[in-house]
Amino acid sequence: MFMKIYQWPQKNMMIAVPGILILSFIVGLLVDTSFLMPTIMLATIIMIYATMVGLKLGELTKIKEDSRLIGASFAINFLFIPGVAFLLGILFFSDQPLMFAGLALAALLPTSGMTISWTGIQKGNVPAAVKLTVFGLIAGALLTPWYLLAMIGQFVPIHVMAILHTILMVVFIPLVLGQLTTFILLKKYSQPEFQKKIKPNFPPLSVWGLLWVVFVSTSVRADMIVANIGIIGSALAAVLLFYLINFAFSTWVAKRFFHREQGIALVNGTALRNLSIALGIAATSFGGEAALLLTLAFLIQYQMITYYAKFSMTRWFQPEGKAA
Repeated sequence: MFMKIYQWPQKNMMIAVPGILILSFIVGLLVDTSFLMPTIMLATIIMIYATMVGLKLGELTKIKEDSRLIGASFAINFLFIPGVAFLLGILFFSDQPLMFAGLALAALLPTSGMTISWTGIQKGNVPAAVKLTVFGLIAGALLTPWYLLAMIGQFVPIHVMAILHTILMVVFIPLVLGQLTTFILLKKYSQPEFQKKIKPNFPPLSVWGLLWVVFVSTSVRADMIVANIGIIGSALAAVLLFYLINFAFSTWVAKRFFHREQGIALVNGTALRNLSIALGIAATSFGGEAALLLTLAFLIQYQMITYYAKFSMTRWFQPEGKAA
């Protein structure tokens, strides 16, 4: 009974994620859940830790093998996606500079813990996703102030040390814990037993961590959405179009130039944005309207990747041996 409950969200993502979004929105309107914010980091660590169990550490050092993938991700993250955001900003927010700033921040900070966890859920190349996350966050921290100056005319300094702290917390700590867990388990089980009986029990844990992050992130922002209902229409349209274009283009590049596992890592390392860092910058440097747009991006990103993962696994990213 316990295992059925434990595995249910992973087997029913199309129900679990929308359901938790609705629940979190209702709870957020009734109760102040801001006291739960510190738990997001712990849930993120758990979420990524589950994907790191069984990871071969040597794969992370093979930079040359993934050089094309890293180059493609940089081209998409720092040329194509900012260009898309700039054009959408002009189209939707020519007279709303704060909304424009929020969209720019969403475009300029790539990858997050979601990149690694969703790559694991889709059975993609997790080591490649780790590399894209680390390199993408560092490059984003260095380039974002200059992109903001060019796009919206305001230079906003980014604290690189804070980004490095994020990388430490959401990448390296789960990596160390995952390697330690693997070492301990392989002392008790043979490699075939570990791969067949033990390792499959970890992905559901990643999904539970994901659901908790979704619940807290959404519930704490429910009041903001309701309070600004009058200006949400254009923001929703712009953010939805932003993600549709990004997912479509990243998928085309992934299918055209990379094999399945690398392609999944590429899509998750480009279409998914680091909205937590972006929201922090928006709240401190631009204010409510920029933060509102990024709050809507949170909702859309969670829903989009859920549907995308489901349909991509049955269509363009089918596991080997299951293609029609």
